[in-house]
Amino acid sequence: MTMKKLTVLLMTLVMTVLLTACGSDPAPQKTTSSGSGVVGAAEKAPKTSTAQVGGKTLVVYYSATGRTRTAAEAIAAATQGELFELVPQQPYTEADLDYNNKDSRVSREHEDAAGRHVALVKDTPDNFAAYDTVFIGYPIWWGSAAWPVDDFVKHNDFSGKTVIPFATSHSSPLGASGRNLAAMAGTGTWQEGECFDQSMTKEKVTDWVKSLK
Repeated sequence: MTMKKLTVLLMTLVMTVLLTACGSDPAPQKTTSSGSGVVGAAEKAPKTSTAQVGGKTLVVYYSATGRTRTAAEAIAAATQGELFELVPQQPYTEADLDYNNKDSRVSREHEDAAGRHVALVKDTPDNFAAYDTVFIGYPIWWGSAAWPVDDFVKHNDFSGKTVIPFATSHSSPLGASGRNLAAMAGTGTWQEGECFDQSMTKEKVTDWVKSLK
């Protein structure tokens, strides 16, 4: 074989190899579950919502004699919050609230926990999800939160909300009332709260609100 023919043959072989390589299918790319088609592409993690500091404030309260209403109004004024009163479908009369009478309504409900379910005219405020901070007020009954607030606590989701209990009493402390409501709710970030005794004034309530973080 002459040198010229050998050279032509070698060039033909090289061209054949190159054409074969260029005509082959590329290896399939690994895809992520997002279908990006790029190996190792980072997928976006789902966004999680966090509770806002401050934001809209709701002041929820049940008032038996008017003192808790006074405290609630002072809190609403100090926070520019909105008021929501818990009203029993069967309101308590003055005689019902006579805890010195063992036959009064509250005395009978205290003795029989099964009778403490107090249906409310309305237990969920309009646009409740829009509030970031919720104050919950009540009188202290036998060391506990007055049970008309129970349905409100049980029937609402406090996730992402700061919840601050406040109470009124003659001389009793807040005790475990706030913690018991927190356990009943099962959601929300609950703070310790405050109980105002017979020396309560609007100024004292306002000063307490200003002391909150």
